[in-house]
Amino acid sequence: DAGLKLGHAVRTIGETLSLARRDLATATSLLSVRCVAGDRQLAGELAAAAAAQWTNRAKHSLSELADAVDARHVASGDVAFALEPDLKDGRGGLRGVHAIEWAAAALDGIEPGIGRRLAPHYDVLLAARVELHRSTGRNSNLLALQDQDDVALRLGDSDADVLMARVAAAARVIAWESDEVWFDVRRSLERGRSRRERSPVELGHGVRLVEGRVQMTPGVAPDALAVLRVAAAAASRGTRIHRGTLDALGEVPDLPEPWPADARRLFIEILASGHDAVAVVESLDHAGLWTRLLPEWEPNRSRPQRNAYHRFTVDRHLLEATANASALTDRVSRPDLLLLGTLLHDIGKGYPGDHAVVGRDLARTICTRMGYSPADVEVVERLVALHLLLPDAATRRDLDDPVTVHAVTAQVLDLSTLEVLHALTEADSLATGP
Repeated sequence: DAGLKLGHAVRTIGETLSLARRDLATATSLLSVRCVAGDRQLAGELAAAAAAQWTNRAKHSLSELADAVDARHVASGDVAFALEPDLKDGRGGLRGVHAIEWAAAALDGIEPGIGRRLAPHYDVLLAARVELHRSTGRNSNLLALQDQDDVALRLGDSDADVLMARVAAAARVIAWESDEVWFDVRRSLERGRSRRERSPVELGHGVRLVEGRVQMTPGVAPDALAVLRVAAAAASRGTRIHRGTLDALGEVPDLPEPWPADARRLFIEILASGHDAVAVVESLDHAGLWTRLLPEWEPNRSRPQRNAYHRFTVDRHLLEATANASALTDRVSRPDLLLLGTLLHDIGKGYPGDHAVVGRDLARTICTRMGYSPADVEVVERLVALHLLLPDAATRRDLDDPVTVHAVTAQVLDLSTLEVLHALTEADSLATGP
């Protein structure tokens, strides 16, 4: 009569455990079973038996759960970077914390206190979900654009942008911790099949690969290039950086200004790794290392773009666009400037003023600090300042009109820049939305 959704079943303990062996949702729900009313001894027997069955079937349980987590993320997308996030089932959502706890119940190697560490971030998403239900009167997990203002008001946020930035920041932590856990789970399952551990692989310059993760080699003193070397090694291999190495990289000295040539080469190598670079940059950002390389990035972290065009927050949009650009480098004579211009094209959005004009000035500062020549700096400035030129001309002007042609060429100046701007525009558009 209250209109609330309530599941029900009447089964013996044996029937319940039998169902749990066949049905993952039942098996995981029993891991948090509690007695609301009735025979507490009976409920305790069920909880103990279900936990024992989950642990005894750990290999099967974890394999099935890992596949379910991957499928859920594909279906629901990211909470942190989506315009309309699924607060429960999206990557970095509430169910991600539950899944970590279920995995910890089956695998001893997972940090026992991880749930407590994620609790404040979980609470941010839970509060948003509760107010979403109250606001809409529906059992929905999708924080739609039209509902964000009211949910923000109910939670005491000054506007929906503040709410969505908090949601994104919380979900990023959950997503990163979740990725760490499931990487370890997959490696554990693989070791179980091969029955042997792989020897470390030295990658040079004090960097090595250990059990699928990139680490700094013990006993080798890291220099200022260590962050970029580790990140480039991880991005080029599509793998993760060891947590201990991320912590240790925080003690590495800052790069000199201007950057040496090797630093520029490694930075471009990271960006050229495509979509594998996104997770690596996310790890660097999680550890506070990315903004040491690019301090101007900070105002764009988790910054929402609440409009019908954009799918992602500003920072994720820049990374997705750069990943797209990495597939277009064979079209241009300067792949490095394409990748750099794409990474920085919306950097001005975190600052007051016209983002293309502000971004141009920021790009000049960044590229000069990186040690690029004045001519290269000028090209990147032009790319950032003009990154909306081609779509505006294509959708708002007559392309057969000589006036249009002259107006565009007068700003672009040369064919090489036009080639790069064209590739940047395509990469940017693909990262924006349908």
